[in-house]
Amino acid sequence: MRFASLGSGSRGNALLVEAGNTRVLVDAGFGPREILRRLARLNLAGEDVDAILVTHEHADHIGGVFPCARRFDWKIFLTHGTLMSCRADRADVPTTIIDSNEPFSVGDLGIHPYPVPHDAREPVQFVLTDGGGRLGVLTDAGHVTSHMVAMLDGCDALVLECNHDAEMLAQGSYPSALKHRVGGPWGHLDNAAAASLLSRLDSTRLRHVVAAHLSEKNNLPALARDALSVPLGCGSEWIGVATQSEGFAWRDL
Repeated sequence: MRFASLGSGSRGNALLVEAGNTRVLVDAGFGPREILRRLARLNLAGEDVDAILVTHEHADHIGGVFPCARRFDWKIFLTHGTLMSCRADRADVPTTIIDSNEPFSVGDLGIHPYPVPHDAREPVQFVLTDGGGRLGVLTDAGHVTSHMVAMLDGCDALVLECNHDAEMLAQGSYPSALKHRVGGPWGHLDNAAAASLLSRLDSTRLRHVVAAHLSEKNNLPALARDALSVPLGCGSEWIGVATQSEGFAWRDL
């Protein structure tokens, strides 16, 4: 199994996971043309992807889901709440409803969704496996629950939200209401919260940790790396960062 990011941040998100002959995207926050451009960096075309796993209905995660599914004949997997939040966009596009706690499979990939606290209708995140390695994905969660900890415990790789630095957010230019939304219990994890989550996990199998969904206005890659390196006792340079413009290249499990 291997995974790569096409881009991560408030302007669009898409994570590609491959196992055997199966490739799925977790979210598609870019339109078809931009998805194609970013896939080409990995020497892939639209037809090389089998399906999209949707976390929730916010535009930076779902903006390209239905246009890309129409154009490339991708399967779409999402919760009922997410589907109901985007009814106007889904006309004539087949979808598969998933239970937020029930595992399912797509080709060679086993997928276990799990619910997260976020200001969306029925948001989920995913743990993906090829039967050997386990990749845990967590973005867009306002606080950490014990169930999230249980789901991500013992993974071989983590793509983990480090949306903002709390001090930068507090001192930044966002309106007060937006600051409360982003930093609130239904918003996004800051660097310290992500590090605290990491400290509660069995990390003995971890081969990759990538900080994701960084705010371009309220965080810095160095701050995210420093925060996540502390609970792991590693150098900050070992922590990867998914950027908005480039994502990150293939990482193998």
